[in-house]
Amino acid sequence: MLSQSLSPAVSKLIREDGVAVEWAVSPGLVDYPFAVEAMEARAAAIAAGEAPELVWLLEHPPLYTAGVSSKDGDLLDAGRFPVHRTGRGGQFTYHGPGQRVAYVMLDLNRRGKDVRTFVRGLEQWIIGALGEFGVPADMRDGRVGVWVERKGPGWSREDKIAAIGVKVRKWVSFHGISLNVEPDLTHFGGIVPCGIAEHGVTSLVDLGVPATMDEADEALRVSFRRVFGAVEAGEAPIGK
Repeated sequence: MLSQSLSPAVSKLIREDGVAVEWAVSPGLVDYPFAVEAMEARAAAIAAGEAPELVWLLEHPPLYTAGVSSKDGDLLDAGRFPVHRTGRGGQFTYHGPGQRVAYVMLDLNRRGKDVRTFVRGLEQWIIGALGEFGVPADMRDGRVGVWVERKGPGWSREDKIAAIGVKVRKWVSFHGISLNVEPDLTHFGGIVPCGIAEHGVTSLVDLGVPATMDEADEALRVSFRRVFGAVEAGEAPIGK
């Protein structure tokens, strides 16, 4: 495990009342349109005070999503996988088996009402989870997401290991993060991931860390508690 310190702003993302966030994992592959529908419904219920906060972990079948800043030219192979236009922030990204998607439905009314700090907290969450595996990672100015530096004899490069794309409505967040555990990295070749062509993508397994999805989930849970506070078992939405 690598040590991690949080900035004063990020440390304020923990709710003062200490109420735990529900934490739920869906087995199998979850249909993307159903996931969006379920997130919309849960976020609305949280805003109305009718449901607790939720982190929902899942995997999707292979697909591309296009955020509100996506450029059509960044879709290099439109026929490769289904393409879903979505209201989250960001550009094109890939989801598929072996990638842990975590949809984060938090009430930012109780966490500072600061979207920039919230996104920084998501980045720190992922960095902390990677630290559980001894993988050093960091943020980069002008590039949302989490990056690792790779070096070899006579070469070095930065690869993206996790993406972030969120939407906030009535100060409740939804959509979230995706962490590459062991996806097929060639599937990213149908897009320019997040609009950044000069850098690659990687995964825990690609870095030589033979992590299972369960191990990745536990690392995410441990790190989430440091950044956002307590969690408790919850139920995942049920659908396709």
